[in-house]
Amino acid sequence: MTEKQVKVFSLSTCSHCKSTKRLLSECTVQYDFVDVDTLQGEERKAILADVKKFNPKCSFPTIVIADKVIVGYKEDKIREALGL
Repeated sequence: MTEKQVKVFSLSTCSHCKSTKRLLSECTVQYDFVDVDTLQGEERKAILADVKKFNPKCSFPTIVIADKVIVGYKEDKIREALGL
């Protein structure tokens, strides 16, 4: 299986975001994540602008797997995008 780039935009207090990270960890998938609510100032503005490129509603979690975007905790879609 080819390693796909995985990025998770999340909130530190969001149960769906935590479930997404747990699933990725259980599947031993390497991923990067940003807890947007822990950022401040210009860094936060820049990340929110990135999120809006993938998900104009700017809801969380926003998961980017290669060229696929999944909004919300959708285990079946996440597994499918990962090829699991």
